[in-house]
Amino acid sequence: MKKFRVLALLMALVMVFAVACNSKPAEEKAPEEEGAKAPVEEAATEEGGETPAEAVEGKVAMVTDTGGVNDESFNQSAWQGLQALEKRGAEVSYIESHKDADYAPNIEAKVNEENDLIWGIGYLMKGAIEDAALDNPEQTFALVDDFWEDGKLPNAAGVMFHSEQSSFLVGYIASYMTETNKVGFILGMEGPVMDTFKYGYFAGVNYGAKEQGKDIEIMSVTVESFNDAALGKATATKMYSDGADVIFHAAGNVGVGVIEAAVEADKWVIGVDLDQNHLGPDNVITSAMKNVHVGTEDLSARFLNGEEIGGKTFYYGLEEDAVGIAPTSDKLVPADILEKTHELEQKIKDGDLVIPINEEEYNNFSY
Repeated sequence: MKKFRVLALLMALVMVFAVACNSKPAEEKAPEEEGAKAPVEEAATEEGGETPAEAVEGKVAMVTDTGGVNDESFNQSAWQGLQALEKRGAEVSYIESHKDADYAPNIEAKVNEENDLIWGIGYLMKGAIEDAALDNPEQTFALVDDFWEDGKLPNAAGVMFHSEQSSFLVGYIASYMTETNKVGFILGMEGPVMDTFKYGYFAGVNYGAKEQGKDIEIMSVTVESFNDAALGKATATKMYSDGADVIFHAAGNVGVGVIEAAVEADKWVIGVDLDQNHLGPDNVITSAMKNVHVGTEDLSARFLNGEEIGGKTFYYGLEEDAVGIAPTSDKLVPADILEKTHELEQKIKDGDLVIPINEEEYNNFSY
């Protein structure tokens, strides 16, 4: 057996040398370019690793909103889901939108490429996806963060995430981590989807405050942007100077600026969508994870394997490991606080604690 392995290794080295001597390197597109495919990590093949996911075949594409594929937020997470799908055998691609006017032509470009499924990332793309679905009844679409009335568009699916659940958990953590009893919240834009972050967080802060028998002030600002990092930094800097010592942002790439402000002020900050601790290892105490990749991979695979998804809305939450707190939370959050947080997480999973998603439910929330 050892001789066979040595012989195989020598043969492989000869083949690699031959290819290297007789082939020109392929040109690679940078991930930022339109239509480019970001690098895909190699799948684990070691014995004892995870069971390989079911293989799939087909073409799946996504169109980002203006945050771009490297937004450190939900566009990036959505693309990670398609990268995972590529490892399973699918052909995947994306195209970035730099302004709202790019949505329609970008979607049309992906339709012309004859993709089996086309994703629109973010509720801001709802109108463009709806128009494209009506104009192309044979093409299947999916939209992250919004939905249509059941059956309205037989060739378009909506995908929603229970962001209120993870936002509640990080709000609860913030209530225990604040020393000034002033916490902040920076929202990208107003809307039903963003309300889930807002009122989930508010409820979590107040739940923890009542548990501790103290009053906590919540400063809240909507910046009307998902990509202006400088605006996020200026807004957060003002909040910190006004006494907040923990800020949670739900604002896409704006949050990169919020985290920069936290690092400069040496204050606490809470990330969103992805685990953002790497952007401020000593300041990002946790992140409200919104694992969009869970939805984009799962629903894409189900569609490519023959499931009819058009005209339906699919929901992902704690039960599907699609939301939650960041795995790096234990770096800065004390163990006893995390233990309490995990107990609340279980209550949510069990249905004993239903988190508000809008102002009306928030006002009627029982602590």
